[in-house]
Parts: sequence; structure tokens; C-alpha cells
Amino acid sequence: MSTVVLGANGLVGSRIAARLAEAGEDVHAVGRGEARLKARVQYVSLDLAREPARVGEIVARVRPAAVINAAAMTDVDACEASPVVAWTLNAQVVEVAARACAEIGARFVTLSTDYVFDGKRGSYSEEDAPDPKGIYARTKRAGEEAALILGRVAVVYSGRPGAKTTFAVTVADSLQAGKPVKAFTDQVVSPTLADNAAEMVIGVHRTGAQGLFHCAGATEISRLDFARAIARKLGADESLVVPVRLADLRLPAPRPLRCGLRVEKVKRLLGESASLPVEVALDRFLEERRA
Repeated sequence: MSTVVLGANGLVGSRIAARLAEAGEDVHAVGRGEARLKARVQYVSLDLAREPARVGEIVARVRPAAVINAAAMTDVDACEASPVVAWTLNAQVVEVAARACAEIGARFVTLSTDYVFDGKRGSYSEEDAPDPKGIYARTKRAGEEAALILGRVAVVYSGRPGAKTTFAVTVADSLQAGKPVKAFTDQVVSPTLADNAAEMVIGVHRTGAQGLFHCAGATEISRLDFARAIARKLGADESLVVPVRLADLRLPAPRPLRCGLRVEKVKRLLGESASLPVEVALDRFLEERRA
């Protein structure tokens, strides 16, 4: 079994590539810049924003059994400032990869986001109609339309050394330093440990299932309560978590307020323990930070 993993330097992509390699699979990892993976993979450095067509060339040359796409432009404010780059990474790359897979009969799996929903209702299932707001959300939704099989993730975080800074990492670092940290009272999300997302994406991929699956954390929670949960795990002062409303920060890009994802479908496919509740995921997060 050979698999091409796009976005292999990212939070989820790096864990997908590592887990596949640890399972003995032949992994061709594609990422921007130098490889940050410690796993034994065949690495290709490629700036997808500049050369999206090369994805098709790689797939045609490697002829893998599958391609898993975890590449994306995820900075929602940067997407507003650079819509062409956002479109290239979030939509065009998906289309190129999907077409290349169709030509050789390879399985294609891509990752999307909770932000494809408008956030007015919350607790969304896979059957709910998307209503994306902003460049990031609209380009990710366009990528969904181009894909054959996809999994949505939400508010991804990792405690592994070298992983990019996320909300969870910022909260943990600030609290351990005795510094205050702001957290939204009015945005409800499904925080997802990157390694758990990788487990679910690989699980869906290996079943051969078709369609859309929410590969997100099992707990819908406000960012404020998520930050407070981190404080409790660390034994830190919860009063350092400062409640703010999303609107108070006047951020450039729109963000949905209630975009929690229901995970019953992926649990039915992979088992009840597939999607981790926040307390269990945070234990693993802190273990990663201690490694």
C-alpha cells in the first residue's frame, strides 16, 4: 500500500503521514519547506500555492493506492487578505488531486472544516447544508465540492514538539507562565486533537467508506470553557482566562459562533471511542507536551 499525503508538515497531515509510516505503509509526504517529520517517509518539498499542478504529476508518477489531502490555508484573516492564494490551496489543489486520483483509480480523501457552516444553530451533522461566510469558508466549501470523500475537522491542536502554535498551546503556555489569556465566551466549537483527527481520517480511509464524516472531537464547548478545562488540567489559576466576545476583537474575517460538529456517524463507522471527549483529548495533549 502506498499513500501520498499532502500537507505533511501540518498538524493533522504530519500525524497521518507518521501513523501510516509506523504501520509499514509506503508514504510519499508532500509539504512546504524542509521536512519536519521524524517518520520514515519519502518527502517532496513543494509550495502548493505556487505549483498546484505538480500534485497531478506526483500522483501520476507514484501511482499510489490513495491520496490524503491535509493541505490548506487555515489562517482565516490571511485568507481575506489573499483570496487567490486561499482559492489555490483550499480548492484548486483539491480539484487537481481528485482528478489525478480518478485517472489512476486511486482513493482520495480530503480534510475540510467546521467553518463551512454559518454558526447560527450549532451541533451540525453531515447532512446539514453548508452556508460558508468569508474567503476561508467559501474556498474550503469549494474544495468539498471537488472531492469524492472528505472529513471535516475543527479547532485542531497538538502538543507535539515543533507543531505550530494553536489556541490550546497559547492558552497552556500563558497559564503556565502565570499570564492572562483571552477566550471567546460566544464561540462554541468541537476542539480536535490532531493525532485523534489523524486516527479517524485513516480509519475512514481504510474502511473504504464513501461520503462525508465529521472527524472532530466529541465535545462541543465554548472557547472559554475549553481554556478553563486546560487550566484545570494544568492546576493553573482559572481566573487568568479572560472572557471576551468575538465581536469585541473586530477581527478581519467572519467566524461562525456556534459551529460544533456532531460525530455520531464516524462513531458508528469506527466505534464509540473513535472521537475523543475533551477531557481525554486534553490528557493526551499534555502528554504530548511532556514528551
